[in-house]
Amino acid sequence: MKSKASAPAKVILFGEHFVVYGVKAILCAINKRITVTAETIEENKISIKSNIGNLELEPGGEITEINSPLKPFYYLANKMIRSQKGGIQINVESDIPLGVGLGSSSACCVAGAAAISGLFKKISKEAILELAIEAEKTIFENTSGADCTVCTYGGIMEYDKKNGFSKIESEPNFHLVIANSKIEHSTKSVVEGVKEFKERNENTFSTLCKKESKLVEDVLELLKENNISELGNKITKNQEYLETIGISNDKLRKMVQIGQNKSFGTKITGAGGGGCVFALTDESNLEETMNQFKDENIDCFSVKIDFKGLDTF
Repeated sequence: MKSKASAPAKVILFGEHFVVYGVKAILCAINKRITVTAETIEENKISIKSNIGNLELEPGGEITEINSPLKPFYYLANKMIRSQKGGIQINVESDIPLGVGLGSSSACCVAGAAAISGLFKKISKEAILELAIEAEKTIFENTSGADCTVCTYGGIMEYDKKNGFSKIESEPNFHLVIANSKIEHSTKSVVEGVKEFKERNENTFSTLCKKESKLVEDVLELLKENNISELGNKITKNQEYLETIGISNDKLRKMVQIGQNKSFGTKITGAGGGGCVFALTDESNLEETMNQFKDENIDCFSVKIDFKGLDTF
């Protein structure tokens, strides 16, 4: 028996860090994907093979004792296999850059949950999402589930801590050029740095939250209108707020500046401190924007919004 599923990466368009303090964030799925193939085998083992390494263990192991980025797959397989005889072979193929804030872990959890559960029964997207968030908590204990949600349903979503998730029905037609700083960063330490900034600058931070909240509401209208030029202005403004709270550095600043030359707007996406920036473009300035980064020897690639989300086959 074999089961296969794929899920897209994601980008935070607006609201990173401020979302922790109640502001709405806007995320979108992008057309870079992870594909997971699961297969039942006669041997009593859970075997996982991927481009970041392999993991092979017997079922029934203690998840807290596993020190591997592949443990969400083991968690899912172990949960599903239960009293079944035999084991599960899992193969992971990815075209998502790892550890740069594009949701590779969440896409793994979503595709893994769908492929592994598909060996035993057909379940709804809602149930797959629930499983994926459970699995993601084995590596990110305090995950909001936002990334897994957008990887499951695709398209563009808004999220805030009070109201949860809501899919945005707009289907704007733009490209994003994603440039990778190649700087390793710790999301936890960057988040702690923002918290320290807030505690030292309560009034400034409160004002920034209000400004970001207004900006996000404006963006929701601009997405409906497919007003790419004005969306670019909002991206530029959002980047100013991220600079103020201290998540940038000289390399990221330079990359934003390069992107701004030809795109409609460029900003950090995700935690900051490293990872990626994205530049908003359309057909008119896509190649020029890509070339600006390439001329500076900065790795980049272009993506569009993935409206499909989770795919099983």
